[in-house]
Amino acid sequence: MKKTSTFQNALIWFGAGVSLAEILTGTAFAPLGMGKGLLAILIGHVIGCGMMLLAGLIGGRTGRSAMETVKMSFGQKGGLLFALLNVLQLVGWTAIMIYDGALAIGGIFDVGRWVWCLVIGALILLWIVVGITDLGWINKITMAALFVLTLVLCKVIFFSGSAMAAPSGEGLTFGAAVELAVAMPLSWLPLISDYTRQAQKPVRATAASVVTYGLVSCWMYVIGMGAAIFTGEYDIAVIMVKAGLGIAALIILVFSTVTTTFLDAWSAGISAESLSAKLNGKKTAIAVTVIGTAAAILFPMDDITGFLYLIGSVFAPMIAIQITDFFLLKRGGASGKLDVCNAVVWVLGFVLYRVLMTVDIPVGNTLPDMAGTMLLCLIAHKAKPTKQM
Repeated sequence: MKKTSTFQNALIWFGAGVSLAEILTGTAFAPLGMGKGLLAILIGHVIGCGMMLLAGLIGGRTGRSAMETVKMSFGQKGGLLFALLNVLQLVGWTAIMIYDGALAIGGIFDVGRWVWCLVIGALILLWIVVGITDLGWINKITMAALFVLTLVLCKVIFFSGSAMAAPSGEGLTFGAAVELAVAMPLSWLPLISDYTRQAQKPVRATAASVVTYGLVSCWMYVIGMGAAIFTGEYDIAVIMVKAGLGIAALIILVFSTVTTTFLDAWSAGISAESLSAKLNGKKTAIAVTVIGTAAAILFPMDDITGFLYLIGSVFAPMIAIQITDFFLLKRGGASGKLDVCNAVVWVLGFVLYRVLMTVDIPVGNTLPDMAGTMLLCLIAHKAKPTKQM
């Protein structure tokens, strides 16, 4: 398999960070005001990207895909469960990203949402067919264009007027805002090893990927928050039209959607290979894109808050157990079909996350849930040897 450079990995995750979903999520921070909103974004990304870094290091050091590293802690059957859950969340993300992109582009060139869904889906298929290690100049040109156009967007939002009063009405608490900032890097956590394992220098590529994604993701959140505070608009497409960006707006929205959603579909294919050796990753990624495009055309997907929290409750305790196993307990990996001890701890971690959702904690739900899950995992393995089935 052709190895990817550190720079190529950074480009991939730059594309993941330039996301319409992250800009739209950022608008929800406006009621906090610029100061508190920015603090919540930074705290959330430090937490989320810290987990993302450790997950990527496990894959980079072992040379395994994200879901193959899960089998090291949960056994073959446990790994299959998380691989299935990951494929399902990636199908969901593929549909949501295509839906959001088509909806926003429709605000600029209204030819029907279904048309833009098909256009975006076709471009994602092109990205998949070309392949992650062969994108080369396509990625470089796309990323350069996105970088310049997001700078233009920043100028329009932050230097074309004065800040307005924070939008009135019920807003996020600080803790809920932190959790929303954690949510995006957390949703990428089950994917990063799929790319770092192919790197020439896995550790360096992991660090570059996480830092690049973290900075760009914060930038996108701030653009969304700034749009709501400085212009009073929550619709990025409307802001672009008012600014007279036209074709530039179209390019930003189309390619930011394609470069992000490509990662979802591609990783769904890689995760599917963990389910069965008969499944081909590229063909599965193509199928996921087709399903996601059809779902985006057929179903409304305007509120994804519940989806984000579900992702957190599944994958936060999962990575907490992996971190404990790999870095603290230094276990060689589960040799049986199911690591019962870790499976039970994960269920407790899942329940703990759902309980913490009812409590407003300044640092969000994920960090306390991970701390509790890691403590339970340490106690369980110290008190009793792991029983496997």
